[in-house]
Amino acid sequence: MGADSYGRGPLGPFLSAGTSSFTDFLAAAAPDLLPRAAGPGAAAGSTPGSLARELPHGTTIVAAACDGGVVMAGDRRATAGNMIMQRDIDKVFRSDDFSAVGVAGVAGIGIELARLFQVELEHYEKLEGHALSLEGKANRLASLVRGNLGAAMQGLVAVPLFCGYDEDTGTGRIFSYDVAGGRYEEHRFYAIGSGSVFARGALKKLYRDGMPAGDAVLACMQALYDAADDDSATGGPDVTRGLYPVVATITADGFERLADDAVAEHVRVVIEGRMADPDGPLAPLRQAGTQSGAPSALPPG
Repeated sequence: MGADSYGRGPLGPFLSAGTSSFTDFLAAAAPDLLPRAAGPGAAAGSTPGSLARELPHGTTIVAAACDGGVVMAGDRRATAGNMIMQRDIDKVFRSDDFSAVGVAGVAGIGIELARLFQVELEHYEKLEGHALSLEGKANRLASLVRGNLGAAMQGLVAVPLFCGYDEDTGTGRIFSYDVAGGRYEEHRFYAIGSGSVFARGALKKLYRDGMPAGDAVLACMQALYDAADDDSATGGPDVTRGLYPVVATITADGFERLADDAVAEHVRVVIEGRMADPDGPLAPLRQAGTQSGAPSALPPG
């Protein structure tokens, strides 16, 4: 019952029955591995606020419900202040077979949070013999976000956007969070990150209830393009480098990340449309009694 090979001890947490929560196990066995605020010596001479500004930040994530599931997409840019720190960062992750999580804010904390959430769900399923319900997954993620509140109060803010396919209802659902771990179910569509206000404005005009997954992907791509058009921290599609948004669909068939070739085809449709109209597609204005034959808000393709 002494220390383990890493000098941690005692080994009681490893040998006890414990709970189905990997986070609780980690808190007992190796609390230093949990996402936490940096200690006083992490950046001598720097205040928490200035430290946060120097760290890479990731934005923007969008999600939209579609016929039989949900779509999530995120741009690839990470910035620190006015500098582009990385052009090909991933901010959309598979959390399990029927859900995905996207992160915005301080990239290091957000990515660590997403990875911990992945292990949390896998740990639960192995111990309990079945997966958590989608509602349970959303609640577990809320507790992880709440655990980072101390760091968030120091400026190290990272918030997720969670979505998944609800096997009980056969629909896609979207959940947003605040820094205190508050969990809110969003209906139809949502966006987080510095470009979210522009992305949500675009989706408000382009989104239609029950739209096919392909149309939802295209609507999300248009929303990310609009976000990049007005928010310098959001990266647009980089055709010259072959860097495109990360796009995932979650349906009854499970989580699927679209291949770059498939995303590139959607990017081609968006860019060709923007060459003719830089401000993007227009949503049709329908008055009461107007027939449903109004033009589509999305370009053909």
